[in-house]
Amino acid sequence: MKFTALAASVLASLALSVTSLASAQTTVKVASTPTGSPFTFLETKTNTIEGVMVDIVNAVGKEAGFGVQIEPMQFSALIASLTSKRIDLISAAMFITPARQEIVDFSQPIYSYGEGVVVPTADKTAYVSFADMKGKRVGVQVGTAFVEPLQKSGVFSEVKLYDTTPDLMRDANAGRIDIGVLDSPIAAFAISRGSFPNLRMVTTFKPTMVNNIGIATRKGDTELMAKVNAALTKLKANGTIDTILKKWGLLA
Repeated sequence: MKFTALAASVLASLALSVTSLASAQTTVKVASTPTGSPFTFLETKTNTIEGVMVDIVNAVGKEAGFGVQIEPMQFSALIASLTSKRIDLISAAMFITPARQEIVDFSQPIYSYGEGVVVPTADKTAYVSFADMKGKRVGVQVGTAFVEPLQKSGVFSEVKLYDTTPDLMRDANAGRIDIGVLDSPIAAFAISRGSFPNLRMVTTFKPTMVNNIGIATRKGDTELMAKVNAALTKLKANGTIDTILKKWGLLA
């Protein structure tokens, strides 16, 4: 009887240990883009994806009790990779829009901003709206919320699509397009780093596509979304989110 009780106790302990180990090793695959500074970008010194949304999702994982494995991919591939179960979360500079909400679920909002405009430094025009840019050649990144409004505006002589924001900025910097439209913080970060010396931010421009970004899960993945939202609520309350935003220059 004593042996049987001891054996049962040992087996119970082993089962508990295995369960705890499995729980500790739970890893969530998170897609982030390598070209969205300061939200997500490839740090060449370490060959890892870093940035605001990487720091935030890592903090979420720590709070919620799961590991985070960052999977780099182009912005246009994010949603398809999520719905096909290649990844579990998207943590990038992705606006929460009605069209996207039909396909994926979003967390509570994390940060809000609108579109930014870059032009060659030789162009001194104080643009305020897209109407002021009639006849110009504009560049925009594939998959962003800015594409359709620009194409439907009827204002531009050409709306050129780019796979990445660096490609867009390089063409604008070289004068192959007249105007670049992209996420305002991403544009401002690149300009501030001196990466594109022939470009300037149009500070007079008034954005019309202001929106929130959040973390996305597959439609109906309520368990994971509940964990993400609970963690975000705590991280906002204890100041972690603000600390991360300040670290990357998005909060004074």
